[in-house]
Amino acid sequence: MTSSVAAMNALTIRLEDELFAVEASRVREILDLVPITEVPNAASFANGLINVRGRVVPLTDLRVMFGMDRPEPDQDTRIVVMEVDIDGEPTIAGILADKVHDVTEIEAASIEEAPRVGMRWRPEFVKGIGKRNGGFIIIPDMERIFETSGGRTPSPAASEERPAS
Repeated sequence: MTSSVAAMNALTIRLEDELFAVEASRVREILDLVPITEVPNAASFANGLINVRGRVVPLTDLRVMFGMDRPEPDQDTRIVVMEVDIDGEPTIAGILADKVHDVTEIEAASIEEAPRVGMRWRPEFVKGIGKRNGGFIIIPDMERIFETSGGRTPSPAASEERPAS
C-alpha cells in the first residue's frame, strides 16, 4: 500500500472461513444477535433494521458484497455496531459477523494492496490484505462498500418509479 498507511488497530471477525479486520476505533459495541426487522424491497446487503439502545440502526451483511454464502445464524453470530462515513457524514450501522475474534494490531509493513486477479472478493471493496501468523486478513473498504451499496442515494430504478412532482 502507500507509505501513508500506519499500523492498524483492528477488530478481527470471521465471515465464512475468511478473517476480516475492521478499524477498532470505529466499533461502538458488539451485540449478540437481536431481533431483526426486515425491510421490504431493500437491497439484500442492508435489508434489516435493529434496535440499539432505542436507536434504529441498519443491519448489513458484508457476505453479500463479497459474494459469500449466507448461513443461518448460530451461537457465535454477532452484530458489530460501528460508525462509517457515508457521503462524508458519520453513520451508525451494524454488520453481521459469523464470529468476533479479538482486537489486534496489524503492522503497516504487513499490509499490501489487494491484487486485481486471483481474489475471490471484489478488489474495489478491499482496502488491503494484512498478514498475521502466516495467514491473511482482509481489510474491507467500509466507506466504499456503504457508498456503493446505496448509502443515502436512491437507486436509478427507484427514482424512475417515483412520480414526477
